[in-house]
Amino acid sequence: MGYDVIITGGSYAGMSAGLQLARARRKVLVIDGGQRRNRFAATSHGFLGQDGRAPADIAEDARAQLMAYPTVEWVSDTVVQARKEEGGFTLETARGQHFQAQRLLLATGVVDDLPAVQGLAERWGKSVFHCPYCHGYELDQGPIGVLATSPMSLHHALMLPDWGPTTFFTNGVFEPDPEQRASLELRGVTLVAEPVERIEGERANVVLEGGRVVVIDGLFVLPRTRVGSSLAASLGCEFEDGPLGAFIHTDMTRETSVPGLFACGDAAMPFGSVALSVGDGVRAGSGVHRSLIFGTH
Repeated sequence: MGYDVIITGGSYAGMSAGLQLARARRKVLVIDGGQRRNRFAATSHGFLGQDGRAPADIAEDARAQLMAYPTVEWVSDTVVQARKEEGGFTLETARGQHFQAQRLLLATGVVDDLPAVQGLAERWGKSVFHCPYCHGYELDQGPIGVLATSPMSLHHALMLPDWGPTTFFTNGVFEPDPEQRASLELRGVTLVAEPVERIEGERANVVLEGGRVVVIDGLFVLPRTRVGSSLAASLGCEFEDGPLGAFIHTDMTRETSVPGLFACGDAAMPFGSVALSVGDGVRAGSGVHRSLIFGTH
């Protein structure tokens, strides 16, 4: 086999895993298509030591540190097919390149499927967010909106008053029961049942059917997520159903149900952030390394 490990996906989790393997002097190939999930956000928050930095700058520094190790190679491409064979895996990329490795680590991330509301997608990562811990503080206790996408949005609406006065737009998706209404009232959340027509303005003002405008500084939504590559499914991995979408099932070492195949980051967790992805990459990288030493795959 050409490499000890191939990592598909060179964002935070993939690079973090690669760093552990590089420091174990293993021959590593990272194949990355350049589509970080948080590429729409200007700054990243909640990651100790990196708080307030541009996500692209964090990723650029991480890549430079990883590539300083002589056993690491990087290919800017996308893996479109993978086969499990005796002794490892063979991969094919969109550009027709073929690579082999003893172990394969999927760090492909997820895709956010946003609600089909006019004006929402172009504000994603700027004034429309999904993570209060990542973006709530910067709203400086200004008015906040929560757009319902599922019953899980109730949890969002109950959390966000810690960051500012909150309006919950149920938008015909979710109808709180009396107990839930009482919980929202206790937290000072304003309920709006009128359908949302569009999002407009410099921030994320909500225009309701009929023309009423609710002025807010930031809007939070919980989009459905899907694993950002078909590789896990095509290789026969088991999945788990999370509150926002299915994710790849792994054990404590981050090995999937397919021997020798590992997964980490957002694709293998029900929720994600930069800090969680970096930590998960450490777990996966060390898990892959131990499997190379002690495994029988």
